[in-house]
Amino acid sequence: MEMPIPDAGIIARKARIVARLLSVLPETAVIHDPAETRAYECDALTAYRCPPMIAVLPQTTAEVSDVLRICHEEGVPVVPRGSGTSLAGGALPTADSVILGVARMNAVLETDYDNRLIRVQTGRTNLSVTGAVEEDGFFYAPDPSSQLACAIAGNIAMNSGGAHCLKYGVTTNNLMGVTIVLMDGEIITIGGGYLDAGTLDLLGVICGSEGQLGVVTEATLRILPKPEGARPVLIGFDDNEVAGACVSDIIRAGVLPVAIEFMDRPCIEATEAFAHAGYPMCEALLIIEVEGSDAEIDYQLGLIVEIARRHNPVEVRESKSADESARIWLGRKSAFGAMGQINDYMCLDGTIPVSSLPHVLRRIGEMSAEYGLKVGNVFHAGDGNMHPLILFDANKEGDLELCEAFGADILRLCVEVGGCLTGEHGVGIEKRDLMEVQYGPDDLAAQMAIKDVFDPAWLLNAAKVFPLRVSEQWRGAAVAAE
Repeated sequence: MEMPIPDAGIIARKARIVARLLSVLPETAVIHDPAETRAYECDALTAYRCPPMIAVLPQTTAEVSDVLRICHEEGVPVVPRGSGTSLAGGALPTADSVILGVARMNAVLETDYDNRLIRVQTGRTNLSVTGAVEEDGFFYAPDPSSQLACAIAGNIAMNSGGAHCLKYGVTTNNLMGVTIVLMDGEIITIGGGYLDAGTLDLLGVICGSEGQLGVVTEATLRILPKPEGARPVLIGFDDNEVAGACVSDIIRAGVLPVAIEFMDRPCIEATEAFAHAGYPMCEALLIIEVEGSDAEIDYQLGLIVEIARRHNPVEVRESKSADESARIWLGRKSAFGAMGQINDYMCLDGTIPVSSLPHVLRRIGEMSAEYGLKVGNVFHAGDGNMHPLILFDANKEGDLELCEAFGADILRLCVEVGGCLTGEHGVGIEKRDLMEVQYGPDDLAAQMAIKDVFDPAWLLNAAKVFPLRVSEQWRGAAVAAE
């Protein structure tokens, strides 16, 4: 994966930059020893690594402002980092960059149950947001699989979703306001204690911007009352395409479960060996959960089971207790870790129309045979957010490149059927060079023009999102115009 050549002039000024950063941060918050900066050399896309020149760990918005002001004056690239769980290389540094991590910014700043909101520093983990309000009967809806570790900062950067986003939406549907620090150190507030603020939708621009526009330090999030009850049903099929057709029929019938999750045989076998959840050994498995009163749950599950039986399932297992519900979800929540026990893998997240599920699953199977690499499919089927796990051997020469080529073809397929390159992982460096598959020159120009407004020097999260050739041409044309 091509990255910009580090600026030797910046690296030569490292001592001065460190000294300036130490003037605004405690000594323990500035990491510049090469042995220690190695801890920040990659995120969860571990195939690519590069230690940053410096890493800083501020604790307040004011400290973030000071850091960005200094880096702006010094012309130093800055890479914002949450918890480092990005699967798209969103926090991959360059050798001349400063990693700005928000992990120490994890406080709850305000809770307002009357207006159903919580304001937090963005280094707080996703799951701990719910942890702060659950005793009072509330929860934060977006629930990525990495929610135990991932930070709200990264969730906002990538517009993360999760298993329950079918009903409750992704991060953008639950984000009410942000405090963001621009590259020159300016602090601005967008939105607040309400949804859908007037005038320009700047909040919609910030959410999903992958650290290209500023560093979000505080977030006002929507919290919801816990549902009266919830119950899943597990449905097994002897064919992936049939399971995909079942999902499509459920959505077409107007039923809105809180989650519809899909797992195929490779994932089922791996999770059974790992978590012993008691899943049937079939070709495809759906986990469908509904919420509400007991009567509502019974009614919704009745409709879902009726639709499923038209597709001749090999097993239908409706939960009757909290323990059964936990076991049904156990394997799904363990899927990514279980697959990692058996092989290296690359996790994609292209999104497709639900009606295209049968076709896309069939084509992935055909491409798997063509490339000679196995694929495990586990994903949010209700909203078509695919998560193919391509298995490869990182120690085998050429296997990574083969895996990446296979992944690129899957993402092209997603776009061909009317979907998009990413549902929640973001573009980062992983999909950067595929952006022209989804967007034309005018679309990319509009996006880069927004980048120009927020970060004219293009110092924030360099070499991410936009294809290098396209961004270099854009910036070259801007310089020539000046």
